Amino acid sequence: MPVIDTLRFATAGSVDDGKSTMVGRLLHDSKSVLADQLEAVERASAVRGQGAPDLALLTDGLRAEREQGITIDVAYRYFATPRRRFVLADTPGHEQYTRNMVTGASTAELTIILVDARNGVVEQTRRHAAIAALLRVPHVVLAVNKMDLVGYREQEFTGIRAEFTDYAEKLGIPEVTTIPISALAGDNVVTPSAHMDWYVGPTVLEHLETVPADVLPAHASPRFPVQYVIRHDGTWHYAGQLAAGRLSVGDRITVRPSGRTSTIEAIDVLGRDVTAVYAGASCTVRLTDELGISRGDMITSGPRSPACTHEVTATVCHLADTPLTMGQRVLVRHTTRTVRGIIEDIPSRLALADLSQQPRPERLVANDIGRIRVRTAEPLAIDAYADSRRTGSFLLIDPMDGTTLTGCMADSAGA
Repeated sequence: MPVIDTLRFATAGSVDDGKSTMVGRLLHDSKSVLADQLEAVERASAVRGQGAPDLALLTDGLRAEREQGITIDVAYRYFATPRRRFVLADTPGHEQYTRNMVTGASTAELTIILVDARNGVVEQTRRHAAIAALLRVPHVVLAVNKMDLVGYREQEFTGIRAEFTDYAEKLGIPEVTTIPISALAGDNVVTPSAHMDWYVGPTVLEHLETVPADVLPAHASPRFPVQYVIRHDGTWHYAGQLAAGRLSVGDRITVRPSGRTSTIEAIDVLGRDVTAVYAGASCTVRLTDELGISRGDMITSGPRSPACTHEVTATVCHLADTPLTMGQRVLVRHTTRTVRGIIEDIPSRLALADLSQQPRPERLVANDIGRIRVRTAEPLAIDAYADSRRTGSFLLIDPMDGTTLTGCMADSAGA
């Protein structure tokens, strides 16, 4: 039996561009909706006076969302076709919920950005493209929706494609796949459109089924953040998930930030010994030496070690309603390690209209994208985000109430 892989993808776009309807159409037409779910949607649609089932209700699950007709929370759905399994995150379109888009796209391997064919590229489209670039989502799809409302004309589609592609190139997005669709009518979502014979590319589902699913880099230098320390029969076991690379019995390792070294004596996965594990595996590791390892330490191996530093510069997306200011005290959460920190500098803020860097903004407000420098009380073993999405990212936390303030992608680390 062939192995079926899994693709994680997110949807994004401005309000009323049809994200939830497209996702509902994708689920419905791919036969991924249970009969009782469809019946519930039909009843809810009838109560709202709609003649046909509103497929957006398949993802807009919160009562407030159904009453307002908008998406507020990130709606996760799991479905499968004979070719692949999928985990999709339908994210909100309102600007004040941009933080939810960051949440949904942070682990995605593909992002679908929708635009209304009547409105084209708007500011929220640019914001979502910037976030996809910032989070280094490997694959970006531009779905030009509501083509039925512009008469399925090719010129509207090509104009939007050209404008978005130019913007994406400036952001550093390497490739964009553009698909003209009508989520309401079902054109090019699962079934090829009979109204757009000028388009010869894949449908949305065909592209989702065939795009390469990027896995955690097994060839990278091993990174094993210790999540839990277990003492059993007088022996120390270190539990966690391998963030990158490959660990094998007999490997010589270094613990960061202490710098102590040892050798892997045994690896355990679900109660049985194995000789090696790869990126993404949850396991316990036993060493030949007792090194005083604790939660938050990182076991590494190979020639490329993460920088152990008290100072990190990062590109960030501010998520909280309260501003982020210079001199502010925060908690820095990196993998399984949480340390105290202070915002030393906010060098710039990104202007979405022309992608210019506005210098010295002094603070970042909700949904701002900018750059910061943070100093920590204890060293962090951190990679550049360009090298590792897992070990190059961190969060800023409010030390008073535990609120998540800012999502951060490390640019560089200094001594």
